[in-house]
Amino acid sequence: MSFIAYDIIFLVVFTLLVVLFLYTHRHNLKREGLLYLYRTKVGLRVIEWTSRKYASILKPMQYLIIASGYALMAAMLWFLASFSYNYIRSPFLAEQLRVPVLTPLIPYIDKLFTVDFLPPFYFTYWIIIIAIIAVPHEFAHGIFARLNKIRIHSTGFGFLGPFLAAFVEQNEKDMTKAKKFPQLAVLAAGTFANVLTAIIFGIIFILFTAAAFTPAGVYFNTYSAGIIDVSSINTINGVPYSEFKLDNSSSTVLKITSDNLTYFASSSLLDRAVKEGRQLVAYEDSPARRANLSGAITHINGKEINSYDILRSTIQDYRVGDNITITTTNGKLSREFNITLAEKEGRAFLGVGIIPNEPSGIRGFVYSFIKEVKDPFLYYHSDLGDFGIFIYDLLWWIIIICISVALVNMLPVGMFDGGRFFYLTVLGITGSEKAGKRAFKISTWIILLLVAALMLKWFLAIF
Repeated sequence: MSFIAYDIIFLVVFTLLVVLFLYTHRHNLKREGLLYLYRTKVGLRVIEWTSRKYASILKPMQYLIIASGYALMAAMLWFLASFSYNYIRSPFLAEQLRVPVLTPLIPYIDKLFTVDFLPPFYFTYWIIIIAIIAVPHEFAHGIFARLNKIRIHSTGFGFLGPFLAAFVEQNEKDMTKAKKFPQLAVLAAGTFANVLTAIIFGIIFILFTAAAFTPAGVYFNTYSAGIIDVSSINTINGVPYSEFKLDNSSSTVLKITSDNLTYFASSSLLDRAVKEGRQLVAYEDSPARRANLSGAITHINGKEINSYDILRSTIQDYRVGDNITITTTNGKLSREFNITLAEKEGRAFLGVGIIPNEPSGIRGFVYSFIKEVKDPFLYYHSDLGDFGIFIYDLLWWIIIICISVALVNMLPVGMFDGGRFFYLTVLGITGSEKAGKRAFKISTWIILLLVAALMLKWFLAIF
């Protein structure tokens, strides 16, 4: 039985337990909107003790917390603006991503939208991650509330079917009466806790990856390519170029000859090159292209390939015309390809390569960090088998969701901590409550309308 089967059983059992809990504690439940809230006193002593015991550390830390709040808000606004610009302008981005921009965090999101660029998101992951994210987030709110003499009424859970949420209920009158600085600290404390959680699990992720995974193959993302002038094209699919009608072509990939060499290119790329009067980048007629070589290359004639240097030197050990057996894997299944090496510049030639995709700015920094941990162009074997992959994917999701929650929660939108954070900031700058509320409403509506536009773009692209 696969893990998914066990996970679904766990989902059903957990749902039944939640229903049983709600029924047996129905007198202590209060409905607010779609959620049923169950209030407790669990954790209040821990919150109180922490706020008193470490007050000398927590008080100066508030400056760092508020600064992180502004940094997260600025980063999220920049990301939202940049992403929205590219998403709306791109004719294919929405269709490629498939996942709508406004999606609740639900189990099996990777299966629901049929996306292969996300690792599996099991219900087991969901339960663990909710606890890891919600508990530090809410307790941080509570600790800094008590640090600033804001009373805490209760802690508890919110139920929406089998899905859970956690909360710390503070005295809103105390919060409103507090000065702006402590209010800002309380509001940003939750996201600061999420950032710290992401850092901690990032370190665990690095150590676990180094200990449990070994390079065992190399990926490639392109076949060898060449640049040709459209004017030098002799034939397309065997038809003289002057007689070929590109608009009537039904071929996805065209066979092109130019200067006695054979190339392959999509009809759309050729059409664009012709219309724009520029050169065409096309695949060469390489052995890898002819064999439709795919997956991570793990062995050549039984020799293990775990780096590009080894791949390059291994190919150079053979002669033009030699037959080799290449073993590849997609992570689950292995395949063998019998390939005859061609000649290029007097050497044996396979015809695979890498086109680096290294973004700039903040994304470039994150990419370079990830590359040091686990090179995206290397295939790694788990020394712990499926368990190692399970833990790796879990840690990956924890880090991604922790960072996402921290960023989204600081958006200047009414429903998030960032909404009141933004309002207090404008109020502090202008000294006008009217100006603060107006700025708060404007920012909320702008972002909501932008998200609506993104959702419309997604709907039109998918349906």
